[in-house]
Amino acid sequence: MLAPEPHLFGDDGRFPNSRYPVLVYRGVATEPAAARAAVVRAEVVRPEVSRAALFERLFSRHQWPAAWRNGLYEQHHYHSAAHEVLGVYEGWVQARLGGEGGTLLELRAGDVIVIPAGVAHCNEAQSKDFRVVGAYPRGTEMDMFYGAPGERPRTDSNIARVPLPEQDPVFGAGGPLLELWRA
Repeated sequence: MLAPEPHLFGDDGRFPNSRYPVLVYRGVATEPAAARAAVVRAEVVRPEVSRAALFERLFSRHQWPAAWRNGLYEQHHYHSAAHEVLGVYEGWVQARLGGEGGTLLELRAGDVIVIPAGVAHCNEAQSKDFRVVGAYPRGTEMDMFYGAPGERPRTDSNIARVPLPEQDPVFGAGGPLLELWRA
């Protein structure tokens, strides 16, 4: 099983961020990493399956129905009603997490990032061909906030009510997200 990279971001006064870590799974849909992950191996070896379709199937299979294909907003934003998973299927992006003073991570085709409700994220640079599949846990709906005055404490209350997902979007019921977020 691929171990995710955890990145934790505390409340910075503007963005609530989360007590749960952002999780980055590197190379989920690229060889040789996918060869070690039985959950995606069968899909990767089929050339007729695009990386975007692979992520859509994978996330949906684990109760994170694929919601859209697009890019990542260039404005800092967060979701107060749902956790979010992004599967990079083309290109690369430099994503800032945690607000203006947060961490800059580069994500490449094949990578997956799970962003807990409340964690600010934005696109600071990208390749021309950058694209992601986005999804949210079944039963939740995405909203969007920008750290503007007046959003909180309502969004803090929303975030506190977001349930833990039933499954890890990459590995399902036995995946590391469940252990890391319940700790």
